Amino acid sequence: MKKSVKLYDSTLRDGAQTAGISFSVDDKLKIARRLDMLGIHYIEGGWPGTSPRESEFFDKVKDLHLKHSKVSAFCATRKPHITCQEDKKLDLVIKARADAINIYGKAWDFHVERALRTTKDENLNMISETIKHIKPHTEELFFTAEHFFDGYKSDKKYAMATIDAALKSGVDFLILADTNGGTLPDEVGEIVSSVSKAFGSLGEAIPAKQGAGIEVHNDAGLACANALAGIKAGAGLVVATINGYGEKCGNLDLCTLIPLLKLKLGIECVSDKQLAMLTEVSRYTSEIANLSHNEYQPFVGNSAFAHKGGIRVSAVLVDPATYEDIEPETVGNRRRVLVSELSGRSNLVLKAREFGVDLEKDTPEAREILAQIKQLEKEGYQFEGAEASFELLVKKAIKTYIKPFRILDHRVIEEKKEGAKIFSEATIKVGCGETVVHKVAEGNGPVNALHYALMEALLELAPSLGVAPGYLKKLEMSDYKVRIVGEEKGTASEARALMEFTDGEKVWGTVGLSTDILEASWEALVDSYEYAIIKYKK
Repeated sequence: MKKSVKLYDSTLRDGAQTAGISFSVDDKLKIARRLDMLGIHYIEGGWPGTSPRESEFFDKVKDLHLKHSKVSAFCATRKPHITCQEDKKLDLVIKARADAINIYGKAWDFHVERALRTTKDENLNMISETIKHIKPHTEELFFTAEHFFDGYKSDKKYAMATIDAALKSGVDFLILADTNGGTLPDEVGEIVSSVSKAFGSLGEAIPAKQGAGIEVHNDAGLACANALAGIKAGAGLVVATINGYGEKCGNLDLCTLIPLLKLKLGIECVSDKQLAMLTEVSRYTSEIANLSHNEYQPFVGNSAFAHKGGIRVSAVLVDPATYEDIEPETVGNRRRVLVSELSGRSNLVLKAREFGVDLEKDTPEAREILAQIKQLEKEGYQFEGAEASFELLVKKAIKTYIKPFRILDHRVIEEKKEGAKIFSEATIKVGCGETVVHKVAEGNGPVNALHYALMEALLELAPSLGVAPGYLKKLEMSDYKVRIVGEEKGTASEARALMEFTDGEKVWGTVGLSTDILEASWEALVDSYEYAIIKYKK
C-alpha cells in the first residue's frame, strides 16, 4: 500500500454536472482557492472550449497563483476516422495552457462499438494518436480509461490493450475509472492489483511513479469502499469531488476519503493543518453550489459529532472517546449536544455551557428547564435544529435575561382582487426602553411583510439597542420551513416553523409553534432577531 496518495479533484467539472448546480466563473475560482488551501494536488477546471465560461476559467485561474495545486484541463480523444489536426477541440484544450491535461478514452469494447460506433482498432488509434498530439504541450498528461472495470470484466485483453496504448504513447499517469459505479470492492482490488502486476507495478513504467490512479462513482453506494480497495491494491492517485458532487448518485466524496486515508490508513495526502480545514471547505462549497449542506455527512456534517441520548451524553462528559471515533476538531468540526424530550440533565448542562450559562446537574433550575423542554416537545416544538430558541429559553428560565426589544402590537392585512396578485401589509409597534417605533411594510405574503416591518423597526431602534445598523442589514434568512404537526387534526393541526438566519459568519436556527401558521412563523422570526442582537452585544 502506498505511503502517500495524490488527490485529483473534479468538483469544478464532474461535480458541476450535479442536478441543480451551475457554477459561474467566479464560483469556480473561489472554490479553486479553497481547494488549493486544502492541499489538493490537482484541480480539474473543466473542458476548455465547450463554452465561453470554461475557457474564461482557464484564463483567469492563472491569476490566482495557486501554491499547492496544479490545474488540469479535461477532454476526450479525437473523434473516429479523423486526424488530431482536424479535431478542433484538441486545439482549444492545448490553448488553455493548463498545468496538466486529462484525456479520457473508452476501455470497454461495448462502449467502443455502441457509443463510439467504431472498431476496437480505431479506438486504440484514437487513444495513441491523441496522447502523442497533446504530449508536447503540457507538463503532465493523464489518461482516464473510461469504464475500465466493466471493460476488464467484458474483455480483459482489450481493456488492457487500451492502457498499454496509452503508456506506449507517453502518458504520465493512468486513471482506471469505474464510470457506472457498479463494481464491487473485492473486484476493484483484484483488478487494480492485476493491472499493476501486468505493467511492472506501473510505478516503474510511469514517470510520476505513483502507480495507477482510480476514479470511482457512487451509483451503488460503494465509491469510498471501492477507492480504499484500489488504494490498498496499489493505486497512487484518486479522483473525487467535494461533498461527492456529480451526476446521478455522485462521485467519491473527498471529505470522507481524506480523513480515512490520513487517520485510518496513515497515508499522507494533506497536512494536519489542512485536514482541520476540511469542514469549512465542505460547507463553503455547499454554499457556493447553493445546495443545503448534508447534515449527516461523515466527518464534516453538522450531526457527525452530535449526541442526543442522555446515556451517551453522560459518557461523553466523562470521556468523548466513549462515543466518538475521532476528535471533531481534527477535521474542523465540533461536538454538538442536542436537547430534546429524550435528553437527560447531562445534555442540558453541557448545552448550557456552550453559550456561557453554568447549570448544575442536580438543581431545581435544571430539573425545571428539562421538564419545560419535554413539555414543549410533546406539544410539537423541536429544538434540535433551533438552538437559538433553546438558548433564549434557558436564559429566560434562569431569570437573568433582559429582552432587547418588546413587540407591543402587530397586525397583517391581506387583500386579493380579481386578476391581481395577493397583497400583504404589516403594521408593527416595537419598543426599546422608552423609545417606541411604528412601522408599516408591504410583502409578497404575510410573513414577508412582517419580516420587512420588523427589520425597519429594529433599524430605527439600533441606537437604543446598541447595535450597528450595518450589522442588522447583513442578516439574512437562509432557510425557512413549515411543517404540520399532528396531521390527524386536519386544519386544526399545529404548524411548526423553523427558520435559519446568518450574519455571513455564524448560522443559527429558531422555532415557533401554533395552530396559526403566521403566528408560528412570527415566533421564530422574533427569536431570530432577538438572538442576533444579544450575540452582537456579547
